[in-house]
Amino acid sequence: MERLKIILEEKVALYNRKEFINDDPISFPHSFTKREDIEISALLASVIAWGNRPMILRSCNKMFHDIMGGAPYSYVMSGSWEQLDDRQNIHRTFFAADFKYICRGLKSIYTKYGTMEALFIGCSVWEGIENLRQELAAVNGGRMSRHISNPVPQKGKPASACKRMLMMLRWLCRKDGIVDIGIWQNVHPSQLMMPIDVHVARTARQLGLVTRKQNDRRTVEELTAKLRELSPDDPVRYDFALFGTGEAGEAF
Repeated sequence: MERLKIILEEKVALYNRKEFINDDPISFPHSFTKREDIEISALLASVIAWGNRPMILRSCNKMFHDIMGGAPYSYVMSGSWEQLDDRQNIHRTFFAADFKYICRGLKSIYTKYGTMEALFIGCSVWEGIENLRQELAAVNGGRMSRHISNPVPQKGKPASACKRMLMMLRWLCRKDGIVDIGIWQNVHPSQLMMPIDVHVARTARQLGLVTRKQNDRRTVEELTAKLRELSPDDPVRYDFALFGTGEAGEAF
């Protein structure tokens, strides 16, 4: 394991660089200074973070600047989103109706709690994601969002890996002074779970860090447990190593 830790740390140093920010959705939370703006942009940017990166960045720009006028929190609390045409396309299968769903839920969350972090305090990250889903649904007729995956196992279905929500939590909870922003103080990096996508999963299997074939919650837990052996206080630091190596098509 010591040799593996050395290799992974070398890859973290290679890929955890400020140069990464400009071409990644995290550039939008980085562009704000107000806590609420950072939280909202982190949630919305992560929700639409699928597809090719240039398209994601264009869609984020549309949301945060063209629609929200560069002030996400003020826009959410103003209720101006109600005026949008539900059919307006924002990103692939994410339409204005989906955007309004999240804005409606966020307005309720900020009115009740003052911060989205409150939903994640004193519980596991899985419970926090479910809290978020429930709060959004509560003001949207009880409907769950199709764009925020379910961390709870359902009959006949495994629990989702919740990759995009775990990525958002990495952004908000880790403060490394390089890429991750870390504005939340009450959810420690040691509590985080590893975001898994095809790049991370492929590299993790290559290294023997996971044995399961599915990319679901159980696989996330298996991988995170292995990484905690290497870095108990900050296991998801190795997201940079596994994702960067996998995306680049490199081999260890």
